[in-house]
Amino acid sequence: MSEGNSAASIRPRRSVLYMPGSNARALEKARTLPADAVILDLEDAVAPDAKVEARGRIVETVKAGGFGPREVVIRINGLDTPWGPDDLEAAASATPDAILLPKVQSVEQLVTVGRRLKALDVPATTRVWAMIETPLAILDIKAIAAAAQDPLTRLSVFVLGTNDLAKETRAALVPGRAPMVGWLSLVVAAARVYGVDVLDGVWNQFQDLEGFKAECAQGVEFGMDGKTLIHPSQIEPCNIAFSPPEADVARARAIIAAFALPENAGKGVITLDGRMVELLHAEMAKRTVALADAIAARG
Repeated sequence: MSEGNSAASIRPRRSVLYMPGSNARALEKARTLPADAVILDLEDAVAPDAKVEARGRIVETVKAGGFGPREVVIRINGLDTPWGPDDLEAAASATPDAILLPKVQSVEQLVTVGRRLKALDVPATTRVWAMIETPLAILDIKAIAAAAQDPLTRLSVFVLGTNDLAKETRAALVPGRAPMVGWLSLVVAAARVYGVDVLDGVWNQFQDLEGFKAECAQGVEFGMDGKTLIHPSQIEPCNIAFSPPEADVARARAIIAAFALPENAGKGVITLDGRMVELLHAEMAKRTVALADAIAARG
């Protein structure tokens, strides 16, 4: 399984902010923002005539470091575009935490990238994230998620591209996302089977904070690990939404402690505070505590 599903190696990915690679000031600011991760973007956020310059700027920025605990991801252009192959080699040379591939809709795409990274002798610590943003990707999501079992692919995170999904399917982008509920649930289900993390798509109306909070809450209800963002003002409410509430963490610690008592050794079910608690609740509790501890360790 990938790193995304292990409580022992859990990495908070609550807030993941896109930063345009063509904006030097934004790239510098990325080092100071309280986001769990930043995606330095060469694709949608960069005009065609600025892509080559942005590529060099991003590579220089990542190599310079200084991002602290933030996960650093480079989103490249598709390998079927004039910029994609060079983007991949340049991103690989910077050894970011991950390379984000747009419009992934087949296992073959992941294998191709994995082979190229292996040929370039890129350390295994550089992972691959996959944008899920086409109808074909949704229809084949189980096979794509299963590719995470092959170490060659380095697959560890799905990033939902809800704007592109709306464009490709003609589905309406409405509050509550009723037209997409089935698709989003399928992605989460497939990801959980194969240990892949899932990041929700962006909220476009960044000045509508209440709408954003509602969509964050929905993402939490879906079981997603975090959300991609388009504006720094979205970071704090997103971090709050995807952090375990203090009461949940306290309850989780109590469950773990109860199962650790000698008199409960070997039991599959115990009673705690007048409620039945099963071993599966203990496993869920361990992940809750691990996430809370990982968040606290970020400072």
